[in-house]
Amino acid sequence: MSDRVYPPVIALAKTAFRVLDLRIDVQGAEHVPTTGGAVIACNHISYLDFILCGFAAQPSKRLVRFMAKQEIFANRIAGPLMRGMHHIPVDREAGLSSYKAALEALKEGEVIGVFPEATISQSFTVKELKGGSGRMAAAAGVPLIPMALWGPQRLWTKGRPRKLYQRHVAVKILVGEPMYPSKRDKSDIVTAELHRRMQELLDRAQQEYPDKPHGSEDSWWLPAHLGGTAPAPEQAKDSEDED
Repeated sequence: MSDRVYPPVIALAKTAFRVLDLRIDVQGAEHVPTTGGAVIACNHISYLDFILCGFAAQPSKRLVRFMAKQEIFANRIAGPLMRGMHHIPVDREAGLSSYKAALEALKEGEVIGVFPEATISQSFTVKELKGGSGRMAAAAGVPLIPMALWGPQRLWTKGRPRKLYQRHVAVKILVGEPMYPSKRDKSDIVTAELHRRMQELLDRAQQEYPDKPHGSEDSWWLPAHLGGTAPAPEQAKDSEDED
């Protein structure tokens, strides 16, 4: 698979990280295999998650092929970049073709990135997960790797103005130990365990996060259970379902 587009995009992203002096802390990157297929399942809290999730695979020298909604590929700027990086479009009305494309890529030894919550979590907790990531990993016989991000929502997330000019923002990326689902495992049990592990990683990332809100008006990026003003999961659900 030719990758003329992906390396320059990575280089540009790393330059942007340096200019913004983002304090990126990646833990557990050794869990991303250096060869062979794998599915990375990551939480979704910002529009920058694709870049940061892929960044965690850089120590293993892997390029992550993300499954992303079809609308991104229709964008005149983002579309050519997404296709050039061999990401996989997902049509929510006809998801079988994207599932088959991802399965084929896994069998060819690619790393596939999935956001199993499907849409950005405005509560900044792990929402209910779709079961596709576990089924793909089981069908292809590859590891399923849970991941959690924390911090990028402060730069750009749903329902908030972009603040990409902010400097020195801390970003935590935690990669968990791989799961090895098999075709014999029940999908709902695998999905429940994946959810538990992702939430555990996210809880840890939030606990270890070095920054605190500057005041009550800045507490929007903290979940309600940590004293922030982000909506509770049940309050956020309606608007998230419309995404």
